[in-house]
Amino acid sequence: MARKTWSEKYLTVTTPEVKRTDKKFADIPEGASMLIATPQIVDTYIKSIPKGKTADIKTMRNDLAAAHHSEYTCPVTSGIFLRIVAEKAYEEYQQGKKKITPFWRMISPQSPTAKKLTFGKAFLIQKRAEEGID
Repeated sequence: MARKTWSEKYLTVTTPEVKRTDKKFADIPEGASMLIATPQIVDTYIKSIPKGKTADIKTMRNDLAAAHHSEYTCPVTSGIFLRIVAEKAYEEYQQGKKKITPFWRMISPQSPTAKKLTFGKAFLIQKRAEEGID
């Protein structure tokens, strides 16, 4: 069976869901409402970050939770979806698309997500430098 492309993975989860936690999970207490976002929601969030500015995953999780009437956003799926968005954007860049999701505004070269990118950190560092982001 062929491996899914990042663009296909991007379309795998398309409906956000708010669940109640039945036990403590990461930084989320038992009984809290937790948003399971989608890659599309993460993509839209990243596109809203102004050029030359950055945001971190914790801020994104807080903002998405508030926007979706939830107390928290799942840290695990947030990280997975952030990577899917970055990998999909890089695929598009390789295909010649000029305007891609500016994932470098969310992913620091020192972050755990950066270490997992299939294309390495050079592109990330280059794009951050072009925007004057340290």
